[in-house]
Amino acid sequence: MSQNNVLNDFNSLPPEAQKQVMDFIAFLRLQYGEKGRNKTKVKPRLVDESFIGIWRDRDDMQDSSAWVRKIRAGEWG
Repeated sequence: MSQNNVLNDFNSLPPEAQKQVMDFIAFLRLQYGEKGRNKTKVKPRLVDESFIGIWRDRDDMQDSSAWVRKIRAGEWG
């Protein structure tokens, strides 16, 4: 299907259908990115995230399972 055929088909649609096509194109741009952009995103390493280790100095968190059990017992008896 050529670009001219696509444009002619688009123009032959009713306004509501044209709006749906435009919404779908916007969705695809979000999904796949703009033309010419880098398609592969570099994911940050989990160990480099700032929240890793935020509770390392807490004595009550040495055994996280015991801590959760204690909190649950206090809340739900």
